[in-house]
Formats: sequence, structure tokens, C-alpha cells
Amino acid sequence: MESQKFDTIIIGAGLSGLSAARQLQKNGEKVLVLEARDRVGGRTYTLKDADHGAIDLGGAYVGPTQNRVYRICKELDLKLYNVDENDYTVMDLRSCWAKFKGSVPPFWNPFKLLDINHFIRTFDIMAKQVPCEAPWAAKKAKQWDSMTVAQFIDKILWTQSAKEVAGILMKAIFCAELSEISLLGALWYFNCSGGVLRISSITNGAQEKKVEGGTQQISEGLAKLVGDYVKLSSPAVYIKYNDHTVIVKDSHGNVYEARYVISSVPPPLLNRIEFDPPLPWERLQLMQKVPMGSIIKTVMYYKTQFWRKLDLNGIAMSSDGVCCYCIDDTKPNGGHPAIMGFILADRARAMAAATPLVRKEALCAHYAWVFGTDDFLHPVDYREYNWMADQYSGGCYSSVMPPNVITKYGRCLREPVGHVYFAGTETATMWPGYMDGAIQAGERAANQILYADGKISSYQIDTVEPESLDYPAKPIPFSYIEHYLPSNTAVLRFGIAITLGFFGFSAYVFFFSWKGALFWKWFQWKYDLDEKDMWKLSKYFKIPSRFYRHVKT
Repeated sequence: MESQKFDTIIIGAGLSGLSAARQLQKNGEKVLVLEARDRVGGRTYTLKDADHGAIDLGGAYVGPTQNRVYRICKELDLKLYNVDENDYTVMDLRSCWAKFKGSVPPFWNPFKLLDINHFIRTFDIMAKQVPCEAPWAAKKAKQWDSMTVAQFIDKILWTQSAKEVAGILMKAIFCAELSEISLLGALWYFNCSGGVLRISSITNGAQEKKVEGGTQQISEGLAKLVGDYVKLSSPAVYIKYNDHTVIVKDSHGNVYEARYVISSVPPPLLNRIEFDPPLPWERLQLMQKVPMGSIIKTVMYYKTQFWRKLDLNGIAMSSDGVCCYCIDDTKPNGGHPAIMGFILADRARAMAAATPLVRKEALCAHYAWVFGTDDFLHPVDYREYNWMADQYSGGCYSSVMPPNVITKYGRCLREPVGHVYFAGTETATMWPGYMDGAIQAGERAANQILYADGKISSYQIDTVEPESLDYPAKPIPFSYIEHYLPSNTAVLRFGIAITLGFFGFSAYVFFFSWKGALFWKWFQWKYDLDEKDMWKLSKYFKIPSRFYRHVKT
């Protein structure tokens, strides 16, 4: 069969693959995009529901500094709206329950407050020491890569409440248990995304906005711009490459020829494609060691937004129960009241064995318990998507870096192999795991090819995206007091120092007073010491002779 010829073939029609195709196409390259699914969008999936309109069951949120998403949304004339976090957020921990406003729980217990402040400050300081382009080059890379996030949290935090809050944050970000995540990987991820408060916040944070009509529209719009060269239901199964050409075969036996190929497939799923010659051993090892996150994304619909009448915003973080984090998903006009809940990590793996009805009932009971009202037991509808069961994703949001992977294999994550280049949100250096990271990675891979063809300079391969004029980022507030508040460890050390100092001063006052003189006279009599012995003793203990001489008895 005669092969069809292109300049570049792109595997995967998600945000990363389509961004690469669009970038190459703008520069006069003839591209072909092969997509295994019967739709574009990859890990963004908007269900067009007859009853509830557009439902984002995949990637959904956009926030400050995610300027590439803003740029493409503007190009495609897509509208954004703010997630409403007015009213109170609920914090349901094993050790306490509270409702609060803002991003950080305002613990009244000073030790808990110091703990959570110490965690945010320490994690951000350490994260800034990890280069976004080369995390393995950090000064303490090996030390941090050999440690899990769970070990780190246990090491620096004292209070159970602070440990639970930190655990909820990490699970919600990585869709994995804390014992599965490399500390170096987590630090790199947070540094690439602007720090703890940026990545965890709604207002002025990563969950600030959503796209009206769903985020899959971004991929659909890019696919229309690319045109007829997007082939759906065409999984790539074979890639033969050398220093001049690349041959790609899909599952239907169609053969395509190009000068380059870009894979935007998640690293763990690259094993499904046969490469000839095989990929280097480092990349093969990497593909085996980075599992995808575990998540079931759910949306529970209700007749009214009754939680707002209770001054609750529908957002809850929970250290127990089926749902780690949930958020109000009501449409911006107030229609289709809903709570979007994330079943994550071990809970997702356990609940995946149950039926959708069991998951629905478990979620309703969880919401009723956490929010404190039985109205949550009476939903009108329910939708869910188990990303672990998606054969072309294998999980979400992205692949997880376990300990001792980045330092050993991280260097090959973005490195091309011959004329095979790699995109996908996992290879991003800004907002990896997010839609913005997917776009950055796709455009970077395309620019690598344009550079190889001599169409751009090396400085244009990974350009800095200008800040959006429509949605400029605000600085993260972190006060002088928060910056210099002591940790519980520092408070304990200070307390020990004060205590030892007090006892030391008291001993000094005793031994070098008239009572001390009596003590030394008694000591001389008790052990039958002469003046010569006492002189030696005074030299050893640095005791002035006046404290053992001329004492009235």
C-alpha cells in the first residue's frame, strides 16, 4: 500500500497534539493528526447532555498565569466565567470540622496555624530551588527524589489537622496517595505552577474560571482550524523512524510517511505503540515507572441550590469519606444546580469496583454528612466518568512521578529520539498536568521541528507567553508576619532554650551566692578536702576561692 506523505504526523488530538499541529501549520508545514478516540479533546471531555447541557467530565478549570489557554480561548471566541466561591467553604477533618472563607483554613489553635503556615512557606521555598526545565539538576535533587511527600509531611508537621489539610491538597493535585509521590516531583510541579496558594486557590488561583459550554470546545476549535487532516478512530500502532523519514501505521493498516512525528500520548501509554528501532532504554524504563493518576469525576444534580441558603458555597475538603474535594458546578446563570466531586487515589481504586448507583448513594451520604443537611440525599440526576477505565488515558490528570524516577530518567522526558518528538502536558515546564501545560508542550515540540528545519532560532523554541491583558494575574498575598512566623519546631526549641537558661541561671545564682559558699564548705567537710584539693577543684569548675574560704560555720 502506498503511503501518504506529510511533513509531520502528530499522534493524539488532545490540546497538546492540536496545538502542535496548529503551530506547524501556521509555518507552512503539512500535518496529519491521528487520534485513537472517536473525538478530539484527549483528557478534556465535555458531555453534551440533553438534560443538563455541557458537563465537563475532564479538565475544566483555568486560572491566572495560564496565558496560553486565555490566548486560544480569545482566538476561538470562547467565553469564560468565574467560579463562585462566595459564602463558606467546609473543612471536614478527622480532628475537627469548620467552615471558613478563603483558601487557607483559619485554625484558631495557634499550633495548627503555625503548622499550616510553616508547610506553605517551606514547600514554596524548597520548590523555588527546583529548576522547571531540569528538576534533576536541583542541588538536593537526589535527597528529595528519594523521599515521598508522605515522609516529608510527617517530618515537618506536628499537628494532625495540618497533616490532613496538606494530604487533601496533594491528593487533589496528583490523584495519588502521598506515599506514591516523589517529593522532588511535587516540588517541581508546584514551582512550575506558581506555588501552593496559586495552585490550590479558586479566586486568583488555578480553579478561578471555567469555559462557557465546556473546555472540549478548545480542542474542537483547534481541530477546525487544522482542517481535514485530523483523523479520528485511528490509533497509531507502529512507528518506524530513521534520520530522514518516519513511517506510521494505524490500526486499520493505513500507512503514512513524514519527515517528523510528534507523540502527545501520555508516557505510560507509549508502550502500546511499536517503535522500530526500539526507543532508548531510558525512555522505556521511564514509560514503565510513571503511572497515571486515579480519579473518578462525578457531578450530582439537585433541584435547587439549597446550600447557598445555608451560607455554604458547595466547596468542601474532606480527609475521610468517599470524596476528597468537591465544588459547586452550577451554571453561571444559576441553572442546573450541581456539586462536582472528585473520588481520588485509593478511594477511586476501591470505588471503581462498585456500581454507579453505589457511588451515587455513597456521595450523597458523604455530602449530607460533610455539609450537615439531609437535603443532599435527594439528587435529581447524576453523571460520572471513570478516567482509570479510559483506555486511551489510563487515568488523570497526568502521570505521577514516584520516588527515584526524575533523577534517573527525567532527562529523557522531552528529548527527541531521532525524528520522533514528544509533547503532552507531562513534558511542560509551566503548568504541567493542566491545559496550559498541554498547549505549551505542543507548541514547544512543534518549535523544535521548526528549528530543526531552520525556520526559527533556538531562542524561539520555548518562548515566554505574554501575560493576558484580559485576565492579568494578581500577586499572591503573603504578609510579612506569615513570612516570619516561627514553626512549631522553632517554638519548641525556643521553649527548651528558655527553660535550660532559667535553670542554668538559677544554678549559677545558687552556687555563686552565700548559699553556694555554704554548699562548698559543706562539700569540703563531707569529703575531707584540704585547701590544695579545693584549689584544684576551683580551677576545674572555675569557682572563685572566696566561695570556699572564710565561710562562717
